[in-house]
Amino acid sequence: MADQTTPTDPTTQHPSSTPGQSIDHPGATADMDLTPDHGEQTYRGTGKLEGRRAVITGGDSGIGRAVALAFAREGADVLVVHLPEEQADGDETVRLVTEAGRKGISLPGDLREESFCVEVIDTAVRELGGLDVLVNNAAYQMAVDGIEDLSTDQLVRTFTTNVFATFWLSKAAVPHLQPGSSIINTVSIQAESPSGPLLDYAATKAALVNFTTNLGEQLAPKGIRVNAVAPGPIWTPLIPATMPSEQVEDFGAQTPLGRAGQPAELAPAYVFLASQESSYIVGETIKVTGGK
Repeated sequence: MADQTTPTDPTTQHPSSTPGQSIDHPGATADMDLTPDHGEQTYRGTGKLEGRRAVITGGDSGIGRAVALAFAREGADVLVVHLPEEQADGDETVRLVTEAGRKGISLPGDLREESFCVEVIDTAVRELGGLDVLVNNAAYQMAVDGIEDLSTDQLVRTFTTNVFATFWLSKAAVPHLQPGSSIINTVSIQAESPSGPLLDYAATKAALVNFTTNLGEQLAPKGIRVNAVAPGPIWTPLIPATMPSEQVEDFGAQTPLGRAGQPAELAPAYVFLASQESSYIVGETIKVTGGK
């Protein structure tokens, strides 16, 4: 199978349809009828992150796993954060990291607790010997029919997981980041083109776009770059675990490329933003949306 640098028709390089299924939240890769491509057979590293030390939240599956795999193959040691019930997926991500010859650590916990966010950074600094890259990727979403069905509990959970945790992790990380380090936030196409069923989730992602620009300006004089990646419809366990099965079927078919993206297609954007190649990019958002 060709690696990620081989020119390929993007309309046909991945499945054109996805199965209509629902799985229990938070979603396990093993329960998916169509297994996402994280780059296991295709991502080829070239040493862009040699010796770097990274934290990736939501690193157990989906985009987070693809980023962890790519970072490791580029030469980085990685700590992945996930919920306790996602341990099996977390273990698989760590296996991929160590298989690439790098140090991998799995840290289960709930990012809705500020104390755990501080523990994440402290653990990375202690176990990896420092911190160079923070990827704020973990997120919560759950589709609702309308604002009348949006409970306060869900609203608080979505904002605490997606926004508060990003603030807490970044605040804890900054004292350990040296010039040349990076913070990368996962935002979403929902920040610009929100859909009704994801009312609360879309609002959090818009907040994170603003946060990325603002923190980027604040930290640039320290030599720390803050940027974001905005995925479009990407096939991960989060999709069948949070959306009705009829919306999951043929997920992403409405994009100009006619299909959902795969996590492996996101990873190079994160590698680029974490590497020296993006040294003059600050406060920006790279959109990986299949043209939508």
